Amino acid sequence: QVQLIESGGGLVQAGGSLRLSCAASGRTFSNYNIAWFRQAPGKEREFVAAISWSGRSTYYADSVKGRFTISRDNTKNTVPLQMNSLKPEDTAVYFCASGPLRVPLASTISGYNYWGQGTQVTVSS
Repeated sequence: QVQLIESGGGLVQAGGSLRLSCAASGRTFSNYNIAWFRQAPGKEREFVAAISWSGRSTYYADSVKGRFTISRDNTKNTVPLQMNSLKPEDTAVYFCASGPLRVPLASTISGYNYWGQGTQVTVSS
């Protein structure tokens, strides 16, 4: 099993930036695809971005493409999500998730097995 912990959330004004981090326990983290999802109050959880175990393949939701960047830091065993040009509609609880290796990268909740507890991101106008 894999344990995931998100960090880096907070309050930022529109146009600002935040860097989230998903930390995983153990060596097994390298054998999973990793994704970020988000959920606003009263709304369904939605896909944000995903990255393959190798870090060479990425996939983004259209709503964040060009603004968010997902990557892997193998030396720290983390998956950062750099968020730039933030908008009020980005406000949500952000979750990281791990899933089995597959091609193409999954963009649905069913494609991932393990989830962190989430970190709050609030973008003010």
